[in-house]
Amino acid sequence: MLDLIQVSNNTTPCSAFLPAEKTPSLPSTPRARRPRIRTAKPASRELFLLTSMAATQGASDVLSIDKVDFLKLQNGSDIRGVAIAGVEGEPLNLTELVAEAIAAAFAAWLLNKKEADGLRRLRISVGHDSRISAHKLQNAVTHGITAVGHDVLQFGLASTPAMFNSTLTEDAIHHCPADGGIMITASHLPYNRNGFKFFTSDGGLNKTDIKDILERASRIYEESAHCGKQEQTGVVTHVDYMSIYASDLVQAVRKSAGNKEKPLEGLHIVVDAGNGAGGFFVDKVLKPLGAVTDGSQFLEPDGLFPNHIPNPEDKAAMEAITQAVLNNKADLGIIFDTDVDRSAAVDSSGRELNRNRLIALMSAIVLEEHPGTTVVTDSVTSDGLTVFIEKKLGGKHHRFKRGYKNVIDEAIRLNSIGEESHLAMETSGHGALKENHWLDDGAYMMVKLLNKLAGARTLNPNIGSKVLTDLVEGLEEAAVTVEIRLKIDQNHADLKGGPFRDYGESILKHLESVISKDPNLRKAPKNHEGVRVSGYGGWFLLRLSLHDPVLPLNIEAQSKNDAIKLGLAVLAAANEFSALDTIALNKFLQQ
Repeated sequence: MLDLIQVSNNTTPCSAFLPAEKTPSLPSTPRARRPRIRTAKPASRELFLLTSMAATQGASDVLSIDKVDFLKLQNGSDIRGVAIAGVEGEPLNLTELVAEAIAAAFAAWLLNKKEADGLRRLRISVGHDSRISAHKLQNAVTHGITAVGHDVLQFGLASTPAMFNSTLTEDAIHHCPADGGIMITASHLPYNRNGFKFFTSDGGLNKTDIKDILERASRIYEESAHCGKQEQTGVVTHVDYMSIYASDLVQAVRKSAGNKEKPLEGLHIVVDAGNGAGGFFVDKVLKPLGAVTDGSQFLEPDGLFPNHIPNPEDKAAMEAITQAVLNNKADLGIIFDTDVDRSAAVDSSGRELNRNRLIALMSAIVLEEHPGTTVVTDSVTSDGLTVFIEKKLGGKHHRFKRGYKNVIDEAIRLNSIGEESHLAMETSGHGALKENHWLDDGAYMMVKLLNKLAGARTLNPNIGSKVLTDLVEGLEEAAVTVEIRLKIDQNHADLKGGPFRDYGESILKHLESVISKDPNLRKAPKNHEGVRVSGYGGWFLLRLSLHDPVLPLNIEAQSKNDAIKLGLAVLAAANEFSALDTIALNKFLQQ
């Protein structure tokens, strides 16, 4: 169903971008009458966008805007900020005006990307998760895009993977493909946060792209306070894109079962959407495939997340879906994060299929289809996973860095140099497949599990999730698994005013020196992040956080005593650095 809305925005050409000799002198009084400006043709496409940013007050108003450090909104390849005021120590920095500027900046960036002339109308899809700030930011983003003459496809409640897919879908009736997509989400962060993810048909944007967009947005934001009025027009179309996206998932499962209409008939599958955007999976995917979904929970969107954090890594979240499986005697449980780019599962016995187990399961499925392929993971995966992938499955495990985009980009790079890779996964639940355009899609990953179930049930209609559990048989798992975050005090004199990253690197370098002198410890010969060390039947990894002044320490061992021995080795090196807070590590060692 489509709903077309013509949007006419009174937007303002900024005098700062007119030729010098034609720039009128504007009175400083906010409500002063503006002189008529005839020159409206800027020197470049970006200036065109700058000059036509929408004013949100009356026709003669000059906007009063707060100073914003846009670059501080960058979170790797995403944008994150505080969109709801009221939490102590977290000032509002993702306002509607900021969102408008970012949306206009993305349009400017996209025009350059498409190498079109400045008058081309783009179609940009906009969707959001269940956060309570979603609607106001959706309106602001829509306003920012339509104000500069481009069209918006509003999807409403959507998943992050669907936004990327909208740039690939060939469907003229629904105005797809979109030239670009914006997802309004902050994943599993608290209710007061929100942010943006951006897509083109090439995939998600990288860190450099985000920096570029934020720099453009900063200029647009500053200039929008000094603008007069100019008519600009964009069209907003409301599209039920999630039905299109879900239909593709349904067809994928049917195809794997020989085009059987209801290949999951008789299977009882419960879903926990955590009050995020994943509730669609029940009515639009599982039920059309014939599955029984009684007992599914927290499907209604609620941006306050009253039941548990929608995060497949969260202990309470996994306990909730496990209990739902056991209470309902279900064959399988599925859980999504807020925007459905991550997921995990639980088998009929209540065994969690997340983190290393989920990577092992996906590796088993992918290596059946592509024998010998390389599986790229983040840096905190276990030694047992390496043995499982390489010794049991006959694949290759390429352990890389934390950050889902890092993992995906590394898999793409390996393929570009002739090393075949079909799977890139993080222990967080982000999983991307080459067959799915390297998109980290939690729903598609669960469809891969459903494909395996559906295919097996064509041979044995009584088979349940045991077919999945059997695939990870032989995965060696540690008895003790911990992550301890060691914080760097950026104000400590030991830093001498330098950046925390330099201080962190010096800690890692000293740790390497300490380890080299201990005959019981062995540094990993090939490692891409931090210092990874094996010993005492286990391993540890100390690395710098991607964004924060923190050194996360991961330890896995077969006993608590062995884990303590590994922790003591780290403490011996860490004690030399007085700006490093080791309270959490000491607490673990004293338990």
